[in-house]
Amino acid sequence: MSQTEVILTTPIPSLGAEADVVKVRRGYARNFLIPRGMAHEVTPAALRMTNSLKTRRAEREARELNEANEVAKKLGKLKLAFVLETGESGKAFGAITAKDIADRVKADSGKEIDRHAIVLERPIKETGDFTVDVRIHPEVHATLKLTVTAKNPKPAADGEAEGEARPRGRRAAGHEAAGGAEA
Repeated sequence: MSQTEVILTTPIPSLGAEADVVKVRRGYARNFLIPRGMAHEVTPAALRMTNSLKTRRAEREARELNEANEVAKKLGKLKLAFVLETGESGKAFGAITAKDIADRVKADSGKEIDRHAIVLERPIKETGDFTVDVRIHPEVHATLKLTVTAKNPKPAADGEAEGEARPRGRRAAGHEAAGGAEA
């Protein structure tokens, strides 16, 4: 398979950024990259043009870095509170995932972050205070502070204290059958 060198004019995630000289298959360059204006053939004139592409690339990267720093500052000030469903014994039903955190950040701050940028080893299944790392940019990381509290259902101890609790298990069935026969 023959390959050719092209100069990228737009960033392509699988190949590189603008002004990069990359080797690709000739058909890919001829049929896709060049007709869509995503790349130019490597010629002496095109090599001279790379200086303007490099300045555009530097401006774009600086703008992305500034935006990432602003988002990191806003996320650093943000404190999120989550309520986790729990049973009578305190065992959690469900968990708080990266998607839940991303949705809450968007709702609270208006900033949309990718759920893949949130570094969570495993979903949060217990209550307490947590700090979560967010990779906004390769050079910029932010930390989110989370507080997870339990949503307690009606405690069973209150019902038993009032005398409203019913017996459970096989005994309950036996008592009802015996009570029904006596009546």
